[in-house]
Amino acid sequence: MNAEKLSKRLDAVANNIQLGARLADIGSDHAYLPCYAIKKGIVSSAIAGEVADGPYHSALEQVEAEELADKITVRKGDGLEVIMPNEVDCITIAGMGGTLISNILDRGKAKLGGVHRLVLQPNVGSFAIRSWLIDNRWELIKEEILKEDGKIYEILVAEKGEPLKPYQGRNLEEGILFGPFLLTLKSQVFKDKWILEKKNWERILKQLDEAVQNEDTASRRVELEKKIRMAEEALS
Repeated sequence: MNAEKLSKRLDAVANNIQLGARLADIGSDHAYLPCYAIKKGIVSSAIAGEVADGPYHSALEQVEAEELADKITVRKGDGLEVIMPNEVDCITIAGMGGTLISNILDRGKAKLGGVHRLVLQPNVGSFAIRSWLIDNRWELIKEEILKEDGKIYEILVAEKGEPLKPYQGRNLEEGILFGPFLLTLKSQVFKDKWILEKKNWERILKQLDEAVQNEDTASRRVELEKKIRMAEEALS
């Protein structure tokens, strides 16, 4: 993977950035995504944000090697600290857990005023992002699920709008867990993901059966049984 050819998951992220956007890629690592988006004419300018020294220097080197320093600014800082209000209209955050992505957005809420689109790629815990979007009046407009190198990734695209619109006509809890668009399509990758999750929950349930029974194990059991039932329904 490099700035010429992205990984499958980053390519899917790039394909969901609106044309002509001013981009901020948070947790940019080697800045492959902003470099690619500039070179392909997808975005007009970009900020690559990194909190850790190593990736920050990697991003700087990459941008300089591609001779894109006039279009891409590399900044060191935590989450949305690296952007000013109204400086960008699209934010991408890829390759982190859903809870961490939600926390980054939550801490940087003051910076989201002029942002039109969020393109988020959690490695796990996409339900945390869907909950955050609902709570903060962002509408999920598209979801993708894909498999790369044996791992399954989801891409969530959101714009300001009606947060409950994609969940209309279905159980909200199910929609948040599985993804309203993914649940409608039920692709093979979606099925693969939830077959694995269901097996994992069943394994934990079996361990609970063998554990000392108390209030905690009882409530955990109820929660797991509910999730297993929901997964069975989603897979049917």
